[in-house]
Amino acid sequence: MLIKRALEQIKEDINTIYDKDPAADNIVEVLLCYPGLHALILHRIAHKLRYWGIPVIPRMISYFSRIITGIEIHPGARIGRRFFIDHGMGVVIGETTYIGDDVLIYQGVTLGGTGKEHGKRHPTLDDNVIVGAGAKVLGNLKIGKNSRIGAGSVVVDDVPENSTVVGIPGRVVHQRVMVDGQLQHNRMPDPVKCQLNRLTYEVQEIKEKLNITTSGKTDC
Repeated sequence: MLIKRALEQIKEDINTIYDKDPAADNIVEVLLCYPGLHALILHRIAHKLRYWGIPVIPRMISYFSRIITGIEIHPGARIGRRFFIDHGMGVVIGETTYIGDDVLIYQGVTLGGTGKEHGKRHPTLDDNVIVGAGAKVLGNLKIGKNSRIGAGSVVVDDVPENSTVVGIPGRVVHQRVMVDGQLQHNRMPDPVKCQLNRLTYEVQEIKEKLNITTSGKTDC
């Protein structure tokens, strides 16, 4: 029964890769050349052994997975269905991380903690979240459903559902950056630049008003 369920999960993971990665050409390539799939399979084994109370071995499996895939997932992390790590090198997922269903993350992502506190200290990612390359999501915070984290962002606060976050620290922006459900990284706005542009326009308007007022004065 356990083996049957594991095979069904692997089949679902393979179908997820076909759905989310246009570079996936055939089943042999997916099985042999996708480190995200390998890391996920090994994590499930380590997570189950940890759940059974077996010491040391789960961490050894996690360490071995990091060596061969470049992806480090703590055995304590809980991961939902249809999870996909694209490319994967440099991904780190902490012990108390919770990841919902249909989540996609890219290379260089860190789902980490911010200190030495005990208990829940890593992020929670709700269903259908996308985390862009190099993004850091730090601390016991929640990323709401259908939210998108832009590449290189550093998120340290909760993110509402259906939001797009960019910048350091991460800020919620409202511009449309989704096409057919996919995050368009090249269209991500820069909130700092937008604010500076707004201030520049306001200063220019003030200068123009001052010039008009000064030119309109007459000597008595």
